[in-house]
Amino acid sequence: MGKHSLLAMSIAAVILFAAVSCTPTVKVEAPAEPITINLNIKLDAEVRLKIEEQAKDDINKNPGIF
Repeated sequence: MGKHSLLAMSIAAVILFAAVSCTPTVKVEAPAEPITINLNIKLDAEVRLKIEEQAKDDINKNPGIF
């Protein structure tokens, strides 16, 4: 083996080592606590009911509006 081939192999080994050591690691883990989804259905239904009642009252008070 000549000096050039030994140098080339050394450089290749250093480049290979650098490439392997810089490989990113990705970890997928479940959260420690469960995911909580809060839905307030009662509030939505209550607001809709009030709007519908107000609309009915407005139509009854102004029958020619439509």
